[in-house]
Amino acid sequence: MLRPIHATFDATTIVVYQAYPPAIADAALAAGRFVAPFSFGRMTWIKPSLLWLAHRSNWARKPGQERVLAVRMARAAWDGALGRAVPTAPEAGDAAWAREFARAEVHVQWDPERSLRGEALNHYSVQVGIGRTLVRDYAEHWVVGLTDVTPAVRRIAELVHGGRSAQARRLLPATRPYPLGPALVRRIGADC
Repeated sequence: MLRPIHATFDATTIVVYQAYPPAIADAALAAGRFVAPFSFGRMTWIKPSLLWLAHRSNWARKPGQERVLAVRMARAAWDGALGRAVPTAPEAGDAAWAREFARAEVHVQWDPERSLRGEALNHYSVQVGIGRTLVRDYAEHWVVGLTDVTPAVRRIAELVHGGRSAQARRLLPATRPYPLGPALVRRIGADC
């Protein structure tokens, strides 16, 4: 099982994706950060794979996930969150996992990456759950920019359904392997 993290990033930021109902997306875009009605009292999941999120949100058509936001966040915050993360699935025979998982501020889950047509691929994509104790920091300090990518997500879906996958692929954001130190690789079960 391959678990690399592919993402769009620069020296100081990384782009992750989230899908929301219009009321949350509109308020966040207007404010330039997450504000009410965004929930500060529950875990929020961020994903560096636009394809995975597009599949999960049914190409921004699933109720409550009609708007897809590209969230640019500080790499230091991303790396810090990964350093606190506990995988949602334990390693075989790891008795201490349940105690650590119950206290975790951040969860990491690996799901099969998706193709343009939605098929599960033979490598995995990471989801990072920012827990209630950190969600306000995420919303107010870690996020440095928000962009509505819903039109692009829907256009990609139209092209794929119209048999123009090559054209759709050109609309996907450029990604590359995200560098992780050995401690983070071990912590979250990633491949570098």
